[in-house]
Amino acid sequence: RKAWSSEREARLDTFRWLTRYNTRRRHSRLGHRSPIAYETAVTATSTTLAQAA
Repeated sequence: RKAWSSEREARLDTFRWLTRYNTRRRHSRLGHRSPIAYETAVTATSTTLAQAA
């Protein structure tokens, strides 16, 4: 547990954690890719398939 000295400090800490979680954390269900890398790949594939059709 952690105690923050101000609301601003707590918000910044939360933002840092979320940034790491969504951009760098790897997950085995996503092929050991970060959530943002996975979404980028899926979006690129969907766009490519839609354009091909």
